Amino acid sequence: MKRESIQIRRIQRWRGGIQQSVDDQLAVEEPLEIRINNQPVSVTMRTPGHDEELVAGFLFSENIVRMKKAITRIDVHPRNEQGNIVNISLTEDQPVNWDQLKRSFASTSSCGLCGRESIDAVRRKIAKIKSTVRFTSALIQSLPEKLLKSQSAFSSTGGLHAAALFDLRGRLVVAREDIGRHNAVDKVIGWGLLNGKLPFDRRVMLVSGRASFEIVQKCLMARLPVLCAISAPSSLAVDLSISGGQTLVGFLRETQMNVYSAPRRIVKS
Repeated sequence: MKRESIQIRRIQRWRGGIQQSVDDQLAVEEPLEIRINNQPVSVTMRTPGHDEELVAGFLFSENIVRMKKAITRIDVHPRNEQGNIVNISLTEDQPVNWDQLKRSFASTSSCGLCGRESIDAVRRKIAKIKSTVRFTSALIQSLPEKLLKSQSAFSSTGGLHAAALFDLRGRLVVAREDIGRHNAVDKVIGWGLLNGKLPFDRRVMLVSGRASFEIVQKCLMARLPVLCAISAPSSLAVDLSISGGQTLVGFLRETQMNVYSAPRRIVKS
């Protein structure tokens, strides 16, 4: 994560009744205008850095772009007082459903998925994961410490979420930070798309915070057999993991975890 993700502010700090004027580090939040084929689609709030991956990952997880070859180029315009602009150019034979695109961005930036019809539509478009990979409980429980070590900006600000991808031996593959949980996941998936690493069918993902329906959806689209979260999953997240054949772990710590679906992929050490 670049230093542009951190901003220094002078603050008044109180400790034990003593007041001090000190410098504090804040996680940066700025707008990003997203354009597809030079047409403005949405403005989203995010932490600067890896913007190309963020947009590519979102388009992939929303089933709008499925292959890297559908993208001809990604242009990141210089920062200014209004934020950044990222334009993704797609091939001429790549169909773009502009109504779907705008609905997807609108739902992600505002209320999320709303209504039983929308949720059922998500379930129908996701094929069930049949991966037979296995991870030991010790390996899974070792991941939070590795994630924390990868969070350079979080250690300075305490204000960023992270998503990290690990291989079958528990080695860190890639980690991304952002002020939004969904953005961090999209950045990891976008990294995979742009570097020819998808599907993630022999990987495990760990996210800081909780596991929501939308995070499970994104990870299922990337074919992740195991998704872990530091905090709790929602009921809809568990339902979607079960129907998608994915192993979902919550409340992951060094000595504990809850496995909510497909426990067969985690074996005793």
